Amino acid sequence: MKGTSGAVAALFAVLAGLAAASVPARAQDLPSGFVRLADIDPSIRQDMRYASTDNFVGRRLAGYEGPACILTAKAAKALARVQKTVRSDGFSLVVFDCYRPERAVADMVRWTKSGGPADPRWFPAVRREQLVSAGYVGARSAHSRGSTVDLGMVKSGSGGADPACGAAAPDMVEFGTGFDCFDKRSRTLFSTLPPGAAENRARLVRAMAAEGFVNYSREWWHFTLSGEPFPGRRFDFPVTAE
Repeated sequence: MKGTSGAVAALFAVLAGLAAASVPARAQDLPSGFVRLADIDPSIRQDMRYASTDNFVGRRLAGYEGPACILTAKAAKALARVQKTVRSDGFSLVVFDCYRPERAVADMVRWTKSGGPADPRWFPAVRREQLVSAGYVGARSAHSRGSTVDLGMVKSGSGGADPACGAAAPDMVEFGTGFDCFDKRSRTLFSTLPPGAAENRARLVRAMAAEGFVNYSREWWHFTLSGEPFPGRRFDFPVTAE
């Protein structure tokens, strides 16, 4: 009997090994400590611009294999609490970028080096090769640490803002510019804004700050979680959808 049970156990071990070998690693597997935002709060709208062609580069960036917001679990849970706050006032968050692979950051920098004129939609006051020196594109990005997010707010029935510079999501409220408008108007406290824009920026900053997110003063849409879990690391795994 011992020999028989041993043979059966060995057979099951072999079959299990064959099954495991026949199943490739899942594309949705993430490093420890990271989650997909949709698994934490699917009510937050996602408009992932770097996984599309509708961004300042005009094509999908390296490392973006799917349109998904990936964040550290700590940042995603904090963002879900922000969503609960803004929803109580009739708004919803919309995210444009979350975790960003280092290869995508390098892709942006390479693109700027090819040079070109100012672009009225994305960078109306500087040439492409000036974007790094002007501070609009960084050679390193906090996004690669996984606790930084670019986002705005939407409100159903608002009609949506139509910014002259940058990208907007359907029903996005007025912020004075769209996402990734590389211009002084994107500074969070810019003094001359359309009606309601300053109030919406302030509302977003307050809601995010209440859950530990710190705004980058040159971009109203850019926030990093204070006390982030990987402050000294940058990651390069690809962004994949489930």
